[in-house]
Amino acid sequence: MPSTHLALHVHVIFSTKDRMPLIAPDWLDRLHSFAGGVVGNLGAVPEAVGGVSDHMHLLIGLRATHSVAEVVRSVKAVSSRWVHEEIGMPKFSWQEGYGAFSVSPSQCPVVRDYINGQAEHHRKKGFQEEYLEFLKKCGVEFDERFVW
Repeated sequence: MPSTHLALHVHVIFSTKDRMPLIAPDWLDRLHSFAGGVVGNLGAVPEAVGGVSDHMHLLIGLRATHSVAEVVRSVKAVSSRWVHEEIGMPKFSWQEGYGAFSVSPSQCPVVRDYINGQAEHHRKKGFQEEYLEFLKKCGVEFDERFVW
């Protein structure tokens, strides 16, 4: 086959350090826009970016040359620096780890709606409960002592 054809979509989730509710409503949308811009600058496609005060979700379209780990590392590092400089929170940081879950193209609209509805979703369920559900639903083995 003379060319490469891909449909690689990943749902990435990461939290603020110690899951502290540090992201204020008055700059939440700016942070999401900025993070989407970081994804785009890396040559990936920011299909959806959302979250609430203690975590972020991204639906990202990847190219064959992308590493999930490198994309997430860059988004976290650059957005953290943005919070330090633009918002004036020098102690802000993201939790070290993250979750990344593959998404089939047919499910991208569902995941996009889920990410865009984070504020409503988290009126009923906290981040920790949500994240454990993702791990279980995706069949990821984990020891809860090491998740948080």
